[in-house]
Amino acid sequence: MDKTINIQNRAFQYKILASKKARRLRISVYRNQQVVVTLPLGFKISEAEKYLKAKLGWVKRSLNYFLLHPAPSVVKYGRGDYLKHKAEALTLAKNKLEQFNEVYRFSYNRVSIKNQKTRWGSCSKRGNLNFNYKIVHLPDNLVNYLVVHELCHLKEMNHSRNFWALVAQAIPDYKILRKQLRNFGVTVS
Repeated sequence: MDKTINIQNRAFQYKILASKKARRLRISVYRNQQVVVTLPLGFKISEAEKYLKAKLGWVKRSLNYFLLHPAPSVVKYGRGDYLKHKAEALTLAKNKLEQFNEVYRFSYNRVSIKNQKTRWGSCSKRGNLNFNYKIVHLPDNLVNYLVVHELCHLKEMNHSRNFWALVAQAIPDYKILRKQLRNFGVTVS
């Protein structure tokens, strides 16, 4: 059942849903500005509305949060995109490795480009460096961070203080870049 409520002179739509599985009243606020009040069977709609009014402050904060922090855009790439950008990604990765290895002077073996769903890059115990082909879609400063991150794993195969100190030698603002990278959908290891 769709209803409307006013929060500080702004009308919001909300839904009331009855659920067999619900054990208590619950309010959910979603990124698309949808508010849903779920109530157990047997509860009156008036009880749900009273509960919603009691939680208006929280609802307002949640709605504002989602307005200020929109969902990162998610782009789906297919095999064709991988094949199209694989060579470009390899050239980019090798050029960046050469540039940043001037600082570190580490030796590594093979550099590979992969079509990974959950990683931007990885470093094997054998010294092989792997990068996601989607690095070609990233801003240059994030590519720099990724390459340095994996390069430093050649010396520190962990995320210890020593590892982050190595990263900071070439990328002093790595903490900021690490947070920015999370908006692009895959993780670094």
